[in-house]
Amino acid sequence: MSTPAWTRKEGKNPQGGLNARGRASAKAAGSNLRAPVKSGDNPRRASFLARMGNMPGPERKPNGEPTRLLLSLQVWGASSKADAKKKAAAISARNKAKK
Repeated sequence: MSTPAWTRKEGKNPQGGLNARGRASAKAAGSNLRAPVKSGDNPRRASFLARMGNMPGPERKPNGEPTRLLLSLQVWGASSKADAKKKAAAISARNKAKK
């Protein structure tokens, strides 16, 4: 039996995160993953940006290439971990003001 697609290259999106095949294999394993929210004031986006903005580790590899962390942040609309934290706070503030 082979490993699930979300753990292999075929399940990963080259721009960051998982592709549809990776999300489907994760769902078969019991996860409930959805596609990224690229813009807007969705609370899910704010939560992701806040969580990933506080992740340990570098944004770039020693050779200058972006890590999977930075690629995922870019897919969700942030250019760096600091930008992700700032956007998460702004989205949360706007969502609280709407209530």
